Amino acid sequence: MANEEDDPVVQEVDVYLAKSLAEKLYLFQYPVRPASMTYDDIPHLSARIKPKQQKVELEMAIDTLNPNYCRSKGEQIALNVDGTCADEASTYSSKLMDKQTFCSSQTTSNTSRYAAALYRQGELHLTPLHGILQLRPSFSYLDKADAKHREREAASEAGDSSQDEAEEDVKQITVRFSRPESEQARQRRVQSYEFLQKKHAEEPWVHLHYHGRRDSRSEHERQYLLCQGGSGAENTELVKSPSEYLLMLVPPSQEEERDKPVAPSNVLSMAQLRTLPLTDQIKILMKNVKVMPFANLMSLLGPAVDSVAVLRGIQKVAMLVQGNWVVKSDILYPKDSSSPHSGVPAEVLCRGRDFVMWKFTQSRWVVRKEVAAVTKLCAEDVKDFLEHMAVVRINRGWEFVLPHDGEFIRKHPDVVQRQHMLWTGIQAKLEKVYNLVKETTPKQPDGQPGPAGLLSGEQRVQAAKSRAQQNHALLERELQRRREQASGSAVPPGVQIKEEPLSEEGEEEEEEEPAVEEGEPMDTSPGGGRLGRLTNGLPAGWAAGGDGFTGPPPPSGAGPAAQELRAFVEATFQRQFVLTLSELKRLFNLHLASLPPGHTLFSGISDRMLQDTVLAAGCKQILVPFPPQTAASPDEQKVFALWESGDMSDQHRQVLLEIFSKNYRVRRNMIQSRLTQECGEDLSKQEVDKVLKDCCVSYGGMWYLKGTVQS
Repeated sequence: MANEEDDPVVQEVDVYLAKSLAEKLYLFQYPVRPASMTYDDIPHLSARIKPKQQKVELEMAIDTLNPNYCRSKGEQIALNVDGTCADEASTYSSKLMDKQTFCSSQTTSNTSRYAAALYRQGELHLTPLHGILQLRPSFSYLDKADAKHREREAASEAGDSSQDEAEEDVKQITVRFSRPESEQARQRRVQSYEFLQKKHAEEPWVHLHYHGRRDSRSEHERQYLLCQGGSGAENTELVKSPSEYLLMLVPPSQEEERDKPVAPSNVLSMAQLRTLPLTDQIKILMKNVKVMPFANLMSLLGPAVDSVAVLRGIQKVAMLVQGNWVVKSDILYPKDSSSPHSGVPAEVLCRGRDFVMWKFTQSRWVVRKEVAAVTKLCAEDVKDFLEHMAVVRINRGWEFVLPHDGEFIRKHPDVVQRQHMLWTGIQAKLEKVYNLVKETTPKQPDGQPGPAGLLSGEQRVQAAKSRAQQNHALLERELQRRREQASGSAVPPGVQIKEEPLSEEGEEEEEEEPAVEEGEPMDTSPGGGRLGRLTNGLPAGWAAGGDGFTGPPPPSGAGPAAQELRAFVEATFQRQFVLTLSELKRLFNLHLASLPPGHTLFSGISDRMLQDTVLAAGCKQILVPFPPQTAASPDEQKVFALWESGDMSDQHRQVLLEIFSKNYRVRRNMIQSRLTQECGEDLSKQEVDKVLKDCCVSYGGMWYLKGTVQS
């Protein structure tokens, strides 16, 4: 009340809104001049505008008779810009800098809160501004001076060179044809700064006529700044409450709201985050952090937030794993998205990541090799899953990134029970999709500490020895049966059958293998890793001797999986006659990825079963003598070749394979002479090329079997 008494209302003024020039009125802001001088006093020589860009150029005269004007400097500038020749295209026709150009720039893109006011006879008339332009001096004449200088230098250099050389040399011109522009490249070009500048330059100028303040046309146009409606009833825009009227005069800034991001992505602003609804806050935090204890989440949301509401919101965007919250897969991989590494759709990625999360509910440790073997996803996708929620430990696997939060589990048993039911449903779905066998949590022996699912090194050794003893008898019986079937002929001389000893050291090394992270995702059946360590990758007794080949063993089974595998192997070797075991496993993984979920081949194919099928399909193993310093892995050193395909080149390929069973790399002339010697005829270049193309690759002037070259 005291403030109102000190500041009484002196006069009330009627306000009118004029609309006649609402879409045409601009405010020009000139550079500061002395108060005694106005821009209206300076002659405006010309004016032009680009309406779309709201860009204006004004050309104004300079008072050359003013005592402050330096005439010599003006003449020098005119000479630099136009040179000595004066024509119609000259910037300064009087050979004196007698004019100056002002170019506009926008001060703000939102002028809805600005208006021009005209006070007349106790009435205030407001006209909204369409644009506010600041006029600044343009120094384009300096660019013209530089261009003239470069032209003069180029002309003088050309004159000197013409005096030295009577005739110009012939120059070679390279013609290039541009490639068809892709849609992505076109969008980048359209959004580039160079394209926008070019587009702005292409807009034509519209020339204007300038009328001074005292001009009769200006007086006529100034009348449009007054509201044309005589009564207030026609001025319906101002028949509003005081608050609505104020909102019309000063609307909220749309520019600030448009520039404000909808949700933080990489760097979170906590002040801005707290302006969002609680559910959105939780979702954004979990999407960025991936894994978080409930206590940390509460501390980020602030002490005033209700924990019950947070519990309700967190269960919509995250799952409970070892007492900690892990963001749901569909939050990270929304519908219609795909993997940046392999292009796999979001549905498959969510399923694979759910499998990793479920594995961490069973144990603190997960092996990437096992995840890749089950999900059939590429190594990059699996690594992304694990990096979201685990850290790698050398020679052990991936450990869950946070410790077990037993305090949350004790405080919220109802939430834990609900999450357990959700995980039970997810487990049933995963078992159906991936054809998994129901797993049980491994029991800890008495006196062995540690959480469930985490085995010590001694326990691994004991488990390996127990499995080896159980499988040893079965292997012996299988070996004896195959020896009896092959007893028609004696063992060739020089062949030594190597059997793998069962020692504690060997078993310990063998059990540590599953924890190595870069393993191949093929050994999904029990015992696959052990069988892969026998002689040449095959069980003892199957290895052949001096000729460098292994004969086919009897078929290992006639089930649906074996038949499907046999069909895949035969079709693959008909297309590619020579394959290493590593390349064959890669092709098999690609084949599995193309099969529908629940296919019979997802039951688990071991290295041994794959090699048995290859040998049973009429292929032989080529014992290539790799150099001692080779960097090839064991699977890359196992080379298999189709022995008979039924075409005319079988004999030629067999001779070639015999050569590579004794040589790691061979020259072409040696191969051609050996083929001529063995086949008894001179082979044409086309026939030799066909055999080499089927089985070999050339590198550094030498020929290698496919898959064996080490660059």
